[in-house]
Amino acid sequence: MEKLASITILTTNRQQNSTEINRILTENSHLIISRMGVNVQKACTDNCPGMILLALKGEELKILNMLESLNRIDEIKAEIHLFQEEL
Repeated sequence: MEKLASITILTTNRQQNSTEINRILTENSHLIISRMGVNVQKACTDNCPGMILLALKGEELKILNMLESLNRIDEIKAEIHLFQEEL
């Protein structure tokens, strides 16, 4: 059964980590309903923090595997809220 979830990704260096984050998001694009990027410090030009908010729909195991992949990246912290209701 499919579940709804949200993942918030925080990186301390969005320039350095963007390639790897985007690779994982592209591989899991079938799960992503919505994605929003947030510039945490708008005037920052080097070693800048960043935040990505995701809304997801899919099999729970696939969503959790994506979360695990994100958290393997240095300087990344990804947290999830998984709704227990099945769709």
